[in-house]
Amino acid sequence: MAVQISPSILNSDFARLADEVAAISAAADWVHVDVMDNHFVPNLTLGLPIVESLLKVSELPLDCHLMIQDPDRWAPAYAEAGARSVTFHVEAAAAPIRLARSLRAAGARAGMALKPATPIEPYEDLLPELDMVLIMSVEPGFGGQKFLETVLPKVRRTRDAIARHGGQIWLQMDGGVSAETIERCADAGADVFVAGSAVYAAEDRDRAVRELRALAEKATSDSSWACAH
Repeated sequence: MAVQISPSILNSDFARLADEVAAISAAADWVHVDVMDNHFVPNLTLGLPIVESLLKVSELPLDCHLMIQDPDRWAPAYAEAGARSVTFHVEAAAAPIRLARSLRAAGARAGMALKPATPIEPYEDLLPELDMVLIMSVEPGFGGQKFLETVLPKVRRTRDAIARHGGQIWLQMDGGVSAETIERCADAGADVFVAGSAVYAAEDRDRAVRELRALAEKATSDSSWACAH
């Protein structure tokens, strides 16, 4: 599994979203879209109409992270609109298996997100239904937060769980990912990285993405989990 970088537009200029997406299109793999409803998390960002508009202009596939209540009701519409990856929070889902299957049926990769304090173990049996697990390394709701080192053991346990199930499941980390933290994330087992301010606060966004990728690739090649697969 190759390293993938998914810059978050939460840290971009919302008045120039099309240009901000174009600025990363040459180097990034995905556009990470943080959807917040001011109920599941204490912030309100953007929703389905903006995603539909971005789909018309983005050269990159959209990676939608839904920090919302009742994803069972709302998440499938993002897949049906054309988002290639849709991630729901397991803490908010009433029927996560059914939801994951509906996302896949609509043509999207199904992702399950965990808050920093949510363990992976109660949800390990869900892994065969998923294409990606997202581990939050900050409390969801706002960009620019400090990386929580305490999640790294959970990343390792999640990587081990994925290996036990034998699936091609991506392991994404979101929150405080930067040039200072991405190597530790990759060494722990992550292979997809959401970077917000680390990309959009940089003068050269393409260069920032390339530098993050290089750091993660080096750490992955040296990691015990990658060597074991």
